[in-house]
Amino acid sequence: MILDVLRVEVLVPDAQSLKDKRAVIKSLKERMHGRFNVAVAEVEPNEKWQRAKLGISTVGDERWVVERLLRQVTDWIRASHEVALIQVDAEYL
Repeated sequence: MILDVLRVEVLVPDAQSLKDKRAVIKSLKERMHGRFNVAVAEVEPNEKWQRAKLGISTVGDERWVVERLLRQVTDWIRASHEVALIQVDAEYL
């Protein structure tokens, strides 16, 4: 069994308040979960309007399957018009 965890930092450039940021992040998390069936959570409370750190995880039988899925998630975030990807860190267990 392979567990992969991504820590992703994103910029929400159009957010003018914490409420704006939370709305964008909530939508992003729900769409990511629905599309890729991964667990997603905002992992650090961040009072900056335009930044968020997300933890994204999945489990699989083979490492290449898990890596491919999380690469697809990363590419999907990168292609999003709502956020800009700042940093990605991956950890395999």
